[in-house]
Amino acid sequence: MLYAKFIEEGGRPITLLDGDVVRLNLSSELGFSREHRNINVSRIAFVASEITKNGGIAICAPIAPYTAMRRHARETVEQYGSFIEIHVATSLEVCESRDRKGLYAKAREGIIPEFTGISDPYNLPEHPEIRIDTTGKSPMQAVQEIMLYLLREGYIDTNDDICAEKNV
Repeated sequence: MLYAKFIEEGGRPITLLDGDVVRLNLSSELGFSREHRNINVSRIAFVASEITKNGGIAICAPIAPYTAMRRHARETVEQYGSFIEIHVATSLEVCESRDRKGLYAKAREGIIPEFTGISDPYNLPEHPEIRIDTTGKSPMQAVQEIMLYLLREGYIDTNDDICAEKNV
């Protein structure tokens, strides 16, 4: 929904780097070990930095469970523009109840090894720019929180136009 909101506003080019899509097309040879997760997020960060360097906005949506990998992604992108970390701080129980693919059930049965939050750790972000608990919130309400943050911090103006001088 955030991607759609930015597309509506026009202006700068917007790219959505969805974790599943990137894994399918750019990292298909990788598994889900810690090393492979780090490689995948590093690739996403590199692509995002190139988009940012060329004046675009990259919305990245991978599962990035480790503090060091998130720090590396930030450092990679911030060479060329702003990096805004959004922590979707939704409980494991709510995530499981929303799981349309049945992945959490498979992980609990041991069918999927190294599954974030079940058999592999998730390091909570210590200082994200935005932390949103989506429990009881619609996706539009979550997007509204993000848009309000961007407005407050000067990334968009009161007309919802994305500010070019703040390279996101």
